[in-house]
Amino acid sequence: MKMQLDCVPCFLRQALEASRIVTDNPELQTKILKEALAVIERFDSYKSAPEMGRAVHGIVKKLTGVTDPYRQIKQNNLKLAEHYYPTLKHYLFRRGSGLDLVLKIAAIGNNLDAAIYQEVTDVGLLDRELDKGFAICDHKRWEERLKNAKTLLIIGDNAGETVFDRVLIEQLLYLDVTYAVRSGPIINDATLDDAVSARLDRCARVISTGCDSPGLLLNECSAEFLEIYQQADLVISKGQGNYETLSETAGREIFFLLKAKCPIIAKYLNVAVGDYIFKFLNQ
Repeated sequence: MKMQLDCVPCFLRQALEASRIVTDNPELQTKILKEALAVIERFDSYKSAPEMGRAVHGIVKKLTGVTDPYRQIKQNNLKLAEHYYPTLKHYLFRRGSGLDLVLKIAAIGNNLDAAIYQEVTDVGLLDRELDKGFAICDHKRWEERLKNAKTLLIIGDNAGETVFDRVLIEQLLYLDVTYAVRSGPIINDATLDDAVSARLDRCARVISTGCDSPGLLLNECSAEFLEIYQQADLVISKGQGNYETLSETAGREIFFLLKAKCPIIAKYLNVAVGDYIFKFLNQ
């Protein structure tokens, strides 16, 4: 997806929020915003919103010397998700452990997005989300592909979301599952350390994509990741950022699993803000 004008004020907001997470020094916050504005002014030079997002958040890191500004938020999200994990497993036990349910659980984890919601602390919110269905659900296509599949690649998104993805993986242990994360800290997206904290390494092979953007940029990915990406029988891409970068450049069959959290994504998918999406694309 190309950069949209509505992305511009969103990134300015993110710059301000990130600066306040790291420092309470108003002079430093002002400096961060001024440099962010200089980046945002050139918004039409970026191919996608995640590319500009990386540049904006890079300013916060550079000027504060803090390499992982969202570290505490990620830890809080992981703690919240682990607290919620037994409820999710019990929910599956009561409802029959269908694959449609675990896909929904994995999608609900996409709520733990600091770029949109700052920090989710309301477990009740996640309870309410369980009752919502998918606005788009290519479940039949998924079942067809799953019949003959042996390998699955999941491209992760947010740190806390990894625990919800673990619930999905635990229903697919007959597959050889690889879980790919960012190569370095960016917003509250998952890194290798976060994935290990979520104990994903116990049920999947965890690797870095080689890309530290909040959306997967294939031209920046490692050879190891690209080989797995091209050869996997199934690929699930989590979250809005990955959808923005891959929906027009995937180069293969891919299932996108996300919540439409902003009007731009919702309009692009012809759904309402807040809707859940499980969409198959073949390029």
